[in-house]
Amino acid sequence: MSKERIQKILARAGIASRRGAEELIREGRVMVNGKIAELGDQADPEKDFVKLDGKRVASSTGPRHYFVAFKPRSMVTTLDDPEGRPTIKDLLRSHRIREKVYPVGRLDWDADGLLFLTNDGDLAHQVMHPRRHLPKLYRVKVRGCPDERALRRLRQGVRIDRGPRTLPAEVQIEKEGQNASWVQVTLVEGRQNQIKKMFEGVGHPVRRLRRMAIGPLRLGKLKVGQVRRLTEKELELLRKDVAGTGRKERPARKKSKKKPREA
Repeated sequence: MSKERIQKILARAGIASRRGAEELIREGRVMVNGKIAELGDQADPEKDFVKLDGKRVASSTGPRHYFVAFKPRSMVTTLDDPEGRPTIKDLLRSHRIREKVYPVGRLDWDADGLLFLTNDGDLAHQVMHPRRHLPKLYRVKVRGCPDERALRRLRQGVRIDRGPRTLPAEVQIEKEGQNASWVQVTLVEGRQNQIKKMFEGVGHPVRRLRRMAIGPLRLGKLKVGQVRRLTEKELELLRKDVAGTGRKERPARKKSKKKPREA
């Protein structure tokens, strides 16, 4: 078997997503043939000894598993937490799910909603890849009620963390209220705390946040704290979406036209 990047080996073995595997490498927890691995290192999973926390990582060629969960609030989206808080691993254990799967993407401690879990490293990487523009739908409770100017800013893009503007988003008021309102938001990117920062930037801090959908995957009748396997139909639709064959391409952000300089 040819050599490949360490994070890909860890992802395919069901240890973590590629992004999560990169964090493990940065933390110095991964070793290859007795040496601490670095980002960019490669190995042959059949010949080289890849270890995580002193235990060898088996080359995973076994069956792939796919689940969706309704993550409750007050739970971290990891398999282990040094602070001892409830984790996704606890949720899986409560449903007697013994397959080694990991969460793809994150939901904040105080957020709830749909979470995709798998040990298919390649599919997880595609779902998370920013170029796939896989839409994610959220229901958000915010303080006050955004006016048309605020909604326009959210839809066109908001500058957060002194970085580039967020990509165009679909934003619709679901239920207006004087003190708080419910808003539906569809994003095609996933920066850290993006929705919270977007609404804070327009003066309407987030009070509650729930993820309703990831591409073709939906909460449906799933209740808080429940976990179920994906159906074959859902898996087929998800693969089509990340391959770009099951949806229309998202329009690119319009570039501003520069006025010609006067002679």
